[in-house]
Amino acid sequence: MAVAVSGGADSLCLALLARDWARSLGGEAVALTVDHGLRPDSAAEAVRVGQWLAAAGMAHGILRWQGDKPAVDLQAEARAARYDLLERWCREEGVLHCLLAHHQDDQAETLLLRLGRGSGVDGLAAMAPVAEGFGLRWLRPLLAVPRGRLAAALAARGQDWIEDPSNRNPTFSRVRMRGLMPALAGEGMSPSRLAATARRLGRARAALEGVVAQAAARWVEFHPAGFARVDPAVFRHNEPEIGLRLLSRLLHAIGGGTHPPSEDRVESLYDRVRLGLARAVTLGGCRVAPLGGALLICREAGRMAPPLPLVPGAVMAWDGRFRLEVAEDAPAGLVLAPLGAQGWNRVAALAKPRRLPALPAAVRPTLPAILDHQGICAVPHLGYNRGTVVGCALRWIVAAPSSPVTPAGHCLV
Repeated sequence: MAVAVSGGADSLCLALLARDWARSLGGEAVALTVDHGLRPDSAAEAVRVGQWLAAAGMAHGILRWQGDKPAVDLQAEARAARYDLLERWCREEGVLHCLLAHHQDDQAETLLLRLGRGSGVDGLAAMAPVAEGFGLRWLRPLLAVPRGRLAAALAARGQDWIEDPSNRNPTFSRVRMRGLMPALAGEGMSPSRLAATARRLGRARAALEGVVAQAAARWVEFHPAGFARVDPAVFRHNEPEIGLRLLSRLLHAIGGGTHPPSEDRVESLYDRVRLGLARAVTLGGCRVAPLGGALLICREAGRMAPPLPLVPGAVMAWDGRFRLEVAEDAPAGLVLAPLGAQGWNRVAALAKPRRLPALPAAVRPTLPAILDHQGICAVPHLGYNRGTVVGCALRWIVAAPSSPVTPAGHCLV
């Protein structure tokens, strides 16, 4: 197994616990530190963590976030990069489980932050102890353990740790919430009680997810090209909470966003869909439209991700909907980009007399296409290849949303 280790008390304690546990079963735990390169001392700190763990007899690797850093939403982008680097390492090394050191205090803070945003059951359930990724599971085994106990365990071992200065920066809402925790505990809202509430809401979330999965299996047809046809009967034959959840999950999965649309906007669309949607609308990066008695939910063409340069031999993600593996011998200079309306017309003309697969008009511009300096050279979901060399540029491409409709949603498409 892998363990994400920043060098703080929480993750360093988890690494040492995981090492002992894995060894007791004849296995191995490998610690991974992501150097985001955002602070002058980050590289030296990552090396120091490796030295500590080497002294404890534990393997350690450093993963570096390369390239230019975004000027806005830096924390969210750094988090996404961190998970991407960890996932990529695990996939390349054949590791199926990665441990994260979120603890009881983190869980309590998350619940309160989401309460302030007006979250429902899903948000208030906070962090799940097990989360399905693409080819691996993220595990959080410390959600019931207080922060102080982890620090005490390290102190008992005589093990030092690194204090991240950002954990004291009041610019961040989590840090400000942390400062309120002693007063809240005095009113009975201790971290342990808040985390217990999140755990109970997590059971409710899991039960609701099971019903949503059953509804999706019965009334939703997922297409490998990253869109869905929905039988509107699902919104008439299920309780509103199930219909709302399913609609929100579909919008989140197909829209490719970091977060689902606001609950207010989903509820407004749900009311319209339940009464019979008369014309197409857009929400959360999706186009929702009536289609022959069904409901079509597809990507909004104007909101798609920018072109992605293809790296030979790499497993990559694009548009929040697709995962792909680039062949090691793929030609240089290829990019993955939206096909576009003009691209569809061009491919349709070149493909004659063979007919292209029947796809809704709104879906056609959103198909992933491989481009080179001459233009469109392949469209995997249409079976179109301009040349056999370029046509083999991808080993595979699958619809695997960053936010699947169900916990095991990658297998649905």
